[in-house]
Amino acid sequence: MKITEGYMPYLGYQTYYRIAGECRDGKKPLLLLHGGPGSTHNYFEVLDALADTGRAVISYDQLGCGNSYVDGHPELWCQKTWDNELMELRRHLGLDQVHLLGQSWGGMLAIEYLCDYQPEGVASVILSSTLSSASLWAKEQHRMIRFLSQEDQEAIAEAERTGNFDTPEYLAANSRFMERHCDSPSADTPECVTRPKRSGKEAYLYGWGPNEYNPTGSLGSWEYTDKLERIKCPALIISGTNDLCTPLIAKTMYDRIPNARWELFDGCRHMCFVEDNEKYIRLLTEWLDQTEKNGCV
Repeated sequence: MKITEGYMPYLGYQTYYRIAGECRDGKKPLLLLHGGPGSTHNYFEVLDALADTGRAVISYDQLGCGNSYVDGHPELWCQKTWDNELMELRRHLGLDQVHLLGQSWGGMLAIEYLCDYQPEGVASVILSSTLSSASLWAKEQHRMIRFLSQEDQEAIAEAERTGNFDTPEYLAANSRFMERHCDSPSADTPECVTRPKRSGKEAYLYGWGPNEYNPTGSLGSWEYTDKLERIKCPALIISGTNDLCTPLIAKTMYDRIPNARWELFDGCRHMCFVEDNEKYIRLLTEWLDQTEKNGCV
């Protein structure tokens, strides 16, 4: 498989991108928007198999993490930075026609891009384990915290009261929460998921907050549920039964996007594309081919 890597100048820095495969037979590329903010593209390499279907799969490290690492500039970590980066990358790579897949924060980025900018040439959007409301997300995480042990609940509550998210008790409790709903690497976890990376900790803290359930950063007031009707392209919503993106969060998007389909992955957490990769690849292949066959652009 051909892998092409490069950098795009952006805001005086450089945005790294990676292209797996090439488009054949008129198929449109798939552009992947990673989570975080600050998570990096690495885990998306499990989707390289899509390139074998004759479709270029494009990922990139958003400014602030990975091969696009920048820190010491908290003013950068806001919607404007990431929205403009996405638009610049489409222009830089000549992506006139494209499918978008956003996971977690990447799905938020896709939603605000489609709702606020009404871009042309988007054949479909895949919203994977994401959200349309920061307040609903925080509420659902706090609901799930109540299923932790009393000790862990108290450690989290104490951290929220004091603003000290560095105590051993809180860190252990938060780790157990994330293991339940996000990830816990095992011997079977693909190398690209566990590979050491430069996480954008500053981008996450100033963009989102100290953890998943306290959105205190620039995205803390991020509310797009009432704008979802502006999404006109076909939308595939994917979530797991044990996901940070709870069924209520997924259904909130499904109910409001006009041309939407929702697939719930039984037993999966926040990275369905890793935990049930075979089903995920099969679903995406069918979805991308079908939307193009229907001529949705």
